[in-house]
Amino acid sequence: MKILYAVQGTGNGHITRAIEIIPYLQQKGNLDILVSGIQSDIELPFPVKYKLCGLSFIFGKKGGIDFWKTFLKLNSGKLLKDIKSLNVTDYDLIISDFEPVSVWAAIKAKKPCIGLSNQVVTLHPLAPKPKKDDMMGKLILQNYAPTQYNYGFHFKRLDATVFTPVIRKEVREMTPTNEGHYTVYLPSYDDVQIINRLKKIPHVDWQVFSKHSKKAYTIFNVSIFPIDSQLFLKSIASSAGVLTNAGFGTTSEALFLKKKLLVIPMKKQYEQHCNAAMLKEMGVAVLKKLSKKNIESISAWVNSDTIVEVDYQDNTEEIIDLIVKNHVKSNKK
Repeated sequence: MKILYAVQGTGNGHITRAIEIIPYLQQKGNLDILVSGIQSDIELPFPVKYKLCGLSFIFGKKGGIDFWKTFLKLNSGKLLKDIKSLNVTDYDLIISDFEPVSVWAAIKAKKPCIGLSNQVVTLHPLAPKPKKDDMMGKLILQNYAPTQYNYGFHFKRLDATVFTPVIRKEVREMTPTNEGHYTVYLPSYDDVQIINRLKKIPHVDWQVFSKHSKKAYTIFNVSIFPIDSQLFLKSIASSAGVLTNAGFGTTSEALFLKKKLLVIPMKKQYEQHCNAAMLKEMGVAVLKKLSKKNIESISAWVNSDTIVEVDYQDNTEEIIDLIVKNHVKSNKK
């Protein structure tokens, strides 16, 4: 059996999930991997057959997507050329983790494509939605990588096709501790704004991981570190709590490690606002933005002891087995 597994490269959550999924797909047949996007800080430790530009959203510095930089980085001609040139006709199974080139190539070839991501669950009828409707955000989610069949992940199971998060093996094997610091990952805010807000809570040691800095430095009680996946994971595992956006990967791992969690969903990122709606329903603290008026709320969160309990069993093999059972006519090797 020939399998194509296509992974979105914007952000780190898709890549970390792929690291766990790929070994199970390799057991099912001959696997080719496709990665598109330019915003991930983590490399896949597997051979990648197709490395494409794809369609990436660029993080801004004011709490959301920088649509101007996203537009400037967009090479629509290259995107269309990649879709046209990607030959998917020989694959028995095509799985896309919110990756658009593979999906549109499959549509062009009239081949079924399986969606396997947290994004496909945001529009699920049982998934909580933000109070403020976002028609544009919905349209993007519906048309960015529109797969025919969907299996996904959320912070709790919703039905037979929606599973709890895939947690990395190295995270599962960690023994969490509490060394008193707070880990911060807010890639859509610049360092200056983060420092100006968090220094107002002076009794806290803040460890901030920044996409906007290439060197480590400390101002007052705020330490800035360039992105380093191992250092970041170590910081979370030994933290008193995690302040981050509402992306799926970091929040899932923080919950699994039983860390106090506060999320600020990125502006104009409908998926993150859907994630925040679910997290809030579960009891996680949620703020609209990193603003002066919310400093008191952040301080109250620091002084709280609310930890949301979750039970995230390792069901990765179960997911892959279900997809193969439902969508592969014969298990050709």
